[in-house]
Amino acid sequence: MANTTSFESQKTSAWDEQIAFVLIFVPCFVLLLSIALIGQLIGMRWKSWLPGAENMPSIISGVKASVYTFMSHII
Repeated sequence: MANTTSFESQKTSAWDEQIAFVLIFVPCFVLLLSIALIGQLIGMRWKSWLPGAENMPSIISGVKASVYTFMSHII
């Protein structure tokens, strides 16, 4: 019986971690994507503004890399 409870708590913990990841990743991605798009429209070098996006070929991959870099600092 104790193993079942332990397994259920691990399953709930993994679910909570996944929800927390999404709740951090999505708003950060939207914020940094808007910054990158504004920079792209203005014609500025937005890749230097976002950490981790310097060598990425597209906006989406650059923003994704910068979100992961940002998340590694806050978690």
